[in-house]
Amino acid sequence: MHAPPTPPTPPTAPRTRLRTRALGFAALAVAMLMSVPTAQTAFGEEAKAVPGGGDLGPNVHVFDPSTPDIQGKVDEIFKKQESAQFGLDRHALMFKPGTYDNINAQIGFYTQIAGLGLNPNATTFNGDVTVDAGWFDGNATQNFWRSAENLTLNPVSGTNRWAVSQAAPFRRMHVKGGLNLAPDGYGWASGGYIADSKIDGEVGPYSQQQWYTRDSSVGGWVNGVWNMTFSGVEGAPANSFPEPPYTTLDTTPISREKPFLYLDGDDYKVFVPEKRENARGVSWADGTPAGESIPLDQFYVVKEGADAATINAAVEQGLHLLFTPGVYHIDETITIDRADTVALGLGLATIIPDNGVTAIKVGDVDGVKLAGLLVDAGPVNSETLIEVGPENASADHSANPTSLQDVFVRIGGAGPGKATTSIVVNSDDTIIDHTWVWRADHGEGWGWETNRADYGVRVNGDDVLATGLFVEHFNKYDVEWYGERGRTIFFQNEKAYDAPNQEAIQNSDTKGYAAYRVDDSVEQHEGWGMGSYCYYNVDPTIIQEHGFKAPVKPGVKFHSLIVVSLGGNGQYEHVINDVGSPTSGTETVPSQVVNFP
Repeated sequence: MHAPPTPPTPPTAPRTRLRTRALGFAALAVAMLMSVPTAQTAFGEEAKAVPGGGDLGPNVHVFDPSTPDIQGKVDEIFKKQESAQFGLDRHALMFKPGTYDNINAQIGFYTQIAGLGLNPNATTFNGDVTVDAGWFDGNATQNFWRSAENLTLNPVSGTNRWAVSQAAPFRRMHVKGGLNLAPDGYGWASGGYIADSKIDGEVGPYSQQQWYTRDSSVGGWVNGVWNMTFSGVEGAPANSFPEPPYTTLDTTPISREKPFLYLDGDDYKVFVPEKRENARGVSWADGTPAGESIPLDQFYVVKEGADAATINAAVEQGLHLLFTPGVYHIDETITIDRADTVALGLGLATIIPDNGVTAIKVGDVDGVKLAGLLVDAGPVNSETLIEVGPENASADHSANPTSLQDVFVRIGGAGPGKATTSIVVNSDDTIIDHTWVWRADHGEGWGWETNRADYGVRVNGDDVLATGLFVEHFNKYDVEWYGERGRTIFFQNEKAYDAPNQEAIQNSDTKGYAAYRVDDSVEQHEGWGMGSYCYYNVDPTIIQEHGFKAPVKPGVKFHSLIVVSLGGNGQYEHVINDVGSPTSGTETVPSQVVNFP
């Protein structure tokens, strides 16, 4: 009997392939699950990942040309915000591409108005975007914390009025006419900042004490009071400081425009403009600016009530941050250690560290963009409020620097606040583009010790560039610079009003702390268009030895420096070191140094 035939050995390769494929699918599934970050709940259970995208919340008001009663809605918000200098409401008025007729958008405190096109010409007002000072009897020196961006204006009268002081940027705007920077009646004003904008007609500062304009185009410039500084501005007046007081650089050595929200069809995205070198004129002259678009679903859309733990989880997960208008109390530091992260605030989104923590820390990584945020010190002293890079940071970021744009700091005013040092920049190559770092001199919770804040901005990193640096009222140094090859284009400062007497500001053998100090160890540094003012109204007999202090070395240079005694309330003995004439009397006449050394 024959044995039954041996069944053929089943082919193994297909099974192996099937098993491999099955394992591949399993591994992929596991990998996909593992790639979705989770957060631990209070009970140790895994929570869902922080979602990206979503709606923009109740404080972002989006209009299109068919929206009924646009003027009424804008007026309603302005009525609430016109004099709400230390209020809690925040608003962003966002206009979809199109043409809007008969609009006069008056912009109050903590209000951002912006077009949602990819360039300003996509959204046109046959009308105005107005800031005036009727709420303060024609005095515009407290028209802070508001902004206009990414719109084209055809002003009704031919000239648009934007009468602001600090922390009120005018960015990516096209005015088909003139621009008046003074309030009705030409009362006092202390601005200001324009960037990436085209003004077809003349710009009239009139009563503005100082102003900085960057990478723009103007049809003319009417006058200057103390310090008008331009870099990369087509049509700017020729350099002529001190008379007229124009300081003009043909180009801006390095610049990157602020990220902005826009609509691509029906989809919200954030556009991140690329870095420019030796820039002159607007970035959108050819219609489409150069840069990167990031879809909204790659952002954690932060809304009021969000906590720092969730914000940090979103960053760790790989999301960018879009802070909607609101006030955010945090009990731990917002930490950004991932390169190229965008943290963009709308409507002057405000971060308050409640328990003495640092509000924001950025790692020594490439290309982080902080923009459109107000950090308001809490009642418990913070050693720092913003840190860019850790101590002894040393990485080269020249190809892709971190930038701070329209990032503002406030200590006091809205209530008691304290911080030893407001901003510390340790990372090399950082760009500081328009900041107002302000220890309050009015409002609530201010006084020599009540809102104690010894230092404003400290720069330790090398090759840091500041364009539009406004720092005021600190108990000691307003700006200290330790890094090499630092550059500042435009600086505005007031020394602390509320010093009780000469002894309170005495700096060893020196009368007072300089507004801007370059450390003796520095070999190279340069500054243009820089002013410091004193108004020691508590003790008008106080003497400030100088506004600026720097080592006398071939590589340390300053151009167009001024110091001013406001109404004779305190005086300066010199402008920089022991150079420059003293101020005197009550006539508020600047003392100037054209070049140092």
